Amino acid sequence: MQLEQQSQESRWRGTVPSALDGRVLGLVVVTAALAASLNVPYGGLPFGIVAFAVLAGGGVGVHLLGERKLRRITNGLVERWDEAGGRIEDVTRTSDGMRTEWAVHTPDGTIRIGGIALVPISRLSVEWQGVGDTMDAGEAEAELDRLADGLFEEIFEIGSAPQRS
Repeated sequence: MQLEQQSQESRWRGTVPSALDGRVLGLVVVTAALAASLNVPYGGLPFGIVAFAVLAGGGVGVHLLGERKLRRITNGLVERWDEAGGRIEDVTRTSDGMRTEWAVHTPDGTIRIGGIALVPISRLSVEWQGVGDTMDAGEAEAELDRLADGLFEEIFEIGSAPQRS
């Protein structure tokens, strides 16, 4: 009896884990180093060091802002789904290439929410049972209620309805 209660209990604690990605940060640092090294012959070593610091700092800042935006959107979607009656078991961070991504675990399967975490080009993608949709992260954040309602209907209401033969 206790095992059944434990499996039905939600493990999600209301927060989405941070998804700072070392691979993206590494790419930013390597790109900044390469770009700064091109400046050394023209401005000398001090100019190359300043260029590296500016480029690496800017790149890390852009990634941090992008990760925060995607995390806010993911948290907003999961909160709205949970309030609407969707059963959320857990939210975990996943790694897939250079994308920042979370896996939302439900009894009916896993929903993958993520995208590119670089602020000027941040894109949000939501994938459920092999079908995905992508949109601009700024647009998704502005229309979060409408987006959450539409996805809730597709995933939790239609997706969990019994299949007819």
